[in-house]
Amino acid sequence: MPVNLSAPVAAELLAIDGVRIGVAEAGVRKANRKDLTVFLLDEGAAVAGVFTQNRFCAAPVQVSREHLAQGAAVRAMVINTGNANAGTGAQGLANARATSAALAELLGVAAHQVLPFSTGVIMEQLPVDRIAAGLPAALADAQPDHWARAAEGIMTTDTLPKAFSRQLQIGGATVSISGISKGAGMIRPNMATMLGFLATDANIAPELLQPLVTSLAEGSFNRVTIDGDTSTNDSFVLIATNRAQHAQITSLTSAEGQALQAALLEVSQKLAQAIVRDGEGATKFITVRVEGGKTGAECRQVAYAIAHSPLVKTAFYASDPNLGRILAAVGYAGIADLEQTGIDLYLDDVHVAVKGGRNPDYREEDGQRVMQQQEITVRVLLGRGDAVDTVWTCDFSHDYVTINADYRS
Repeated sequence: MPVNLSAPVAAELLAIDGVRIGVAEAGVRKANRKDLTVFLLDEGAAVAGVFTQNRFCAAPVQVSREHLAQGAAVRAMVINTGNANAGTGAQGLANARATSAALAELLGVAAHQVLPFSTGVIMEQLPVDRIAAGLPAALADAQPDHWARAAEGIMTTDTLPKAFSRQLQIGGATVSISGISKGAGMIRPNMATMLGFLATDANIAPELLQPLVTSLAEGSFNRVTIDGDTSTNDSFVLIATNRAQHAQITSLTSAEGQALQAALLEVSQKLAQAIVRDGEGATKFITVRVEGGKTGAECRQVAYAIAHSPLVKTAFYASDPNLGRILAAVGYAGIADLEQTGIDLYLDDVHVAVKGGRNPDYREEDGQRVMQQQEITVRVLLGRGDAVDTVWTCDFSHDYVTINADYRS
């Protein structure tokens, strides 16, 4: 079961002026499931995205990058689940382009104005004929308030759809934000088997979107890990429809720009953390906060060493306060001049280690009390500087092995 995560309530998700969403059952891999989603964007919308850093990236990632690089206004996105169209060679690229072209023809736009996205099983050719046949139904279904349907339509091994909204005031106008994400395994920073789509009606200069989406990813989706595997298909897209009635935001450092960025980051972090909370087989949500580093980069280095350790993650699953595993991960994180005598370790409010050694006041029953919680914070103090960074992860359970052993079945 997901860790303190519930399904979104459709009525609580905000429609974004200038965006319509349609969902259909195309039978991409399995019958009778929502597996084809289209986003339709009105003229004037701007789009930017960040993608997986896996060099073995999927065909839709390559094609979406190509289409965005051409600079034409994006008018639609087509997303399928059940098949990742990764490891599919030249035919896979042709299939991703054919999917874009099929939707473009129905909409009367150019193929490079459509971005394709896929998620699912790797090394199987995309059934373009089924997707093309399902597109008319997806278009007929398109409505501004179909965010909850879209969150369900992009799921793979997720147990729950993931969607969040919020509003804020900018220049006297109400600005709305809605987003969805999917992902439960093969999740690691540098974008994970995850898809994320975030839209706002804010009026923002188009040239600000790419630095903005990059910053949002760094503060959210690039701070989560489930199993340390970087996927082939990760994509995070930001849409601004520019329909809100406020003066255009031309600087991210302005008061308006900072307010918008903070609100977008809040939703992005909720979407990213929802992926961890719904991690394959997860029973616990773990925040790893590293303080006192010389740089943020070395704080992340230590945080990921802890978050990726199978020994640490299985100890959390068992509620076993075998906390030497955490200290060992700090030590092998790769900071050559790290002084162990400067390290303190906390589990929530429990001070476990002082200056590299066991706190004389630490009692194992206190550590076990924290380890039995569903939500746990690990704090590591390096004693080297003022930098701080945070990573979110989950435990490893028996179900993680079962889910991934049976994934193709």
